[in-house]
Amino acid sequence: MYYYDVSYYQNINPIYMWFVLILALIALVGCWKVFTKAKRPGWAILIPIYNTYVVLKIINRPWWWLLLLLVPLVNIFVAIMMMYELSLAFGKGLGYTLLLVLLPFIGFIMLGFGDAKYSKPARR
Repeated sequence: MYYYDVSYYQNINPIYMWFVLILALIALVGCWKVFTKAKRPGWAILIPIYNTYVVLKIINRPWWWLLLLLVPLVNIFVAIMMMYELSLAFGKGLGYTLLLVLLPFIGFIMLGFGDAKYSKPARR
C-alpha cells in the first residue's frame, strides 16, 4: 500500500499558482490567434497532440516529425526547429525564435496580435 504526503501540495503558494495559470492562459490566447492567422482552427490548440500536428501543417512539415518529438534529445532540436520555421512562416527571424522558445507566452501574443502576416513556406 502506498501513502502519499499531501502536505507538499498544501505548501504551494496560491499566488504562484495564479501566476502560472495566467501565463498559461496568455500563451493559449496567443497560440489561438496564431492558428487563426494561419487559416487553421483556433480550437485545435486545445487538443494535445493534434495542436502539434497543426503546427507541422502551418510550417509545411510532414506528420512523422511528431515521432521525432518522442525521441529524447532529438525532441529538443526538433522543437526549436519548429519554432524557427514558425517564425519564418510569419516573416520573422532568429530573434523571434529565441523569444518563442524562451518566453512563449510573450512571443505567441506578439506573433498572434502583431502585424505579422502568414505566408505558407515552401516544402524543402
